[in-house]
Formats: sequence, C-alpha cells, structure tokens
Amino acid sequence: MFSNKILLITGGTGTFGTAVLDRFLDTDIKEIRIFSRDEKKQDDMRIAYANPKLKFYIGDVREEDSLCDAMAGVDFVFHAAALKQVPSCEFFPLEALRTNALGTEHVLTTAIRAGVQRVIVLSTDKAVYPINAMGISKAMMEKLAIAKSRVAGTQTIISVTRYGNVMASRGSVIPLFLKQIAEGKPLTLTDPAMTRFMMTITDAVDLVLYAFAHGNPGDTFVQKAPSCTIGTLAEALKRLLDADTPIEVIGTRHGEKLYETLLTREELAVAEDLGDYFRVPADNRDLNYSLFFSEGREDVTVQQDYNSHNVPLLDVAGMCELLQQLAYVREAMQTVKVPA
Repeated sequence: MFSNKILLITGGTGTFGTAVLDRFLDTDIKEIRIFSRDEKKQDDMRIAYANPKLKFYIGDVREEDSLCDAMAGVDFVFHAAALKQVPSCEFFPLEALRTNALGTEHVLTTAIRAGVQRVIVLSTDKAVYPINAMGISKAMMEKLAIAKSRVAGTQTIISVTRYGNVMASRGSVIPLFLKQIAEGKPLTLTDPAMTRFMMTITDAVDLVLYAFAHGNPGDTFVQKAPSCTIGTLAEALKRLLDADTPIEVIGTRHGEKLYETLLTREELAVAEDLGDYFRVPADNRDLNYSLFFSEGREDVTVQQDYNSHNVPLLDVAGMCELLQQLAYVREAMQTVKVPA
C-alpha cells in the first residue's frame, strides 16, 4: 500500500511519528514528510535518521496556509498533531480547541484540496463521555472528521482511530514512576483503583495501518486492549526493578476520570466486531431527525459501553509481561540502580 507513496505525519516528531519512521523508512516508501512547529526536534530527528526519504516542514496546524506546501503531492496523511496534556488543556481550553479541533479542520481541508487519498485522524479514549477540555476538543475533532468525510466521500477517505494510554509515550505515567524509583522517591498515585487501557506504541501504529487498509469514509476504529489499575501498574514496575519503593496516594487530579471509555453504548450497538478491532461506521443521518425522536432502540438500552472497568484487568504478572515489551522499560531494568 505504501510502495512509492508519499506519507505526511503532522506532529511527526512525537512518539507516534518516531514509531512510524522506524517501521517504514527502510521499506520502499517514496518519502515521509514530518510537519511540526518544533524546529529543534526536527533537527534532532534529521541528524538521528540521516535518511534522504525524510523531509521536514515547519508549520502549525492552526495556520491553514502553512499546511499547503507540505500537503502538495501527498498520498496519505497521519494526523497526530495535538495538545495532549489534560492539566494544560484545562488551564488553556481555547488553545486545545485551536489545535485539536480547528487544526484538524485545516488538515482535512488542505488534504481534500490537494487530492490526498487517505487521512487517518488520531483520537483518544478521553473523547468519549469527555469531562475535561482535552477530551472535549478531541471529541469535537472526531465530529469534524466525520462531517468532513461526508463531503470528501471516496475522493479523500477520512477515518478516525481512537486508542487508550500508549505506554511510555509523552505524558505517560510510566517514565515518571521509573524516575521516582531511580531517585528513591515514593510513587505518586492519584487513585490506585483508577483503570486505564494499555497499549504499546506498536499497537497504536498497527491500529492506524489497519484503518488505512480497511477504512471507509467516516469509520472509527478501536483496538481491543487490556486494562489495569494504576496500583497494579505501579506494583509491576516495582517488581521489574526489584524496588521496595513506597506508594503515596495524592488524590485525583482536576479533569481525571476513574476509568476511560473507548466505545459508547450507542457506538457499540452498531459496531462491527473485526476480531482484534471494532469498526464504528459513520452516522450519516441527514437533518430530518423525526424518525429518531419517534422511535427508540432497545439494543442501546441494554448495551454497556466498552470501558477500562468492564474489560479483563491485567494482574501484576500480566502487566509485567506487557511492560517488558517496551525497550524503555527493559533498558531501565538494566541501568536503574535502586537506592538501598
């Protein structure tokens, strides 16, 4: 699918962009373009990879004009640029809206204008039943993508991927816990009973590639993922590093949920089970809503949503096994000296 094609990654200097480069640079892909506003990270990436297939574009998704040159001649787009930190978005909600929602509108508009074949928009479980500004802005992003897919049709196929916590990515708690263990400090947990879906960055890339291969206009794809409590995650890291670090419960932060949801009950009622994934087709109703006011759906009434509290929870041993898939954790197991 990617043979002799040009791929653009917005926010491409982040964890996701790096994982895509590691997956594709040595294949027969023609070119990968990195679009971001951070020239220092771009320069670091340019030096680290030193690959002529890799091209860099400075710009900001908030500025539609800055996307035009980067989008010219592109076949596929991974839209990963976003503000992701929940506390930061709570303090600056308009900035979250400008980047996550309006920025997405700019990416989709320029992609359609440039004749891009497929666009995958990366979303998050925080967009489902959102209670914080980050989740609200991402939920709006999803609505914009689905609305735009109705306009673009099969000319530019726009799909959404929604996933949970990507372990050891920017903002993940795992690097913080490892740092606290190395420094002999208590592990600071907001709530040990809090649950989160757990995915590796490889899982996240696989989900996007699956959406590329199988997506119809407006589809939302979700990967089935295990979950665990934050208390279990902390105990697993302590076990892997053979640490007896104490745990300090600091209380739930502003904007945090006890559990996250990947699919609402309304979505689950219409979702197609594809084995490792769910596909939720676009809601393509027009503005004639009379049918939906006069008739309900019994299957929605009895359906549960798909959340991190009602899927199988990993125990400490299972979490240890999953964590050891991360090079970051394996390196820590070899190098971190736990204070006596």
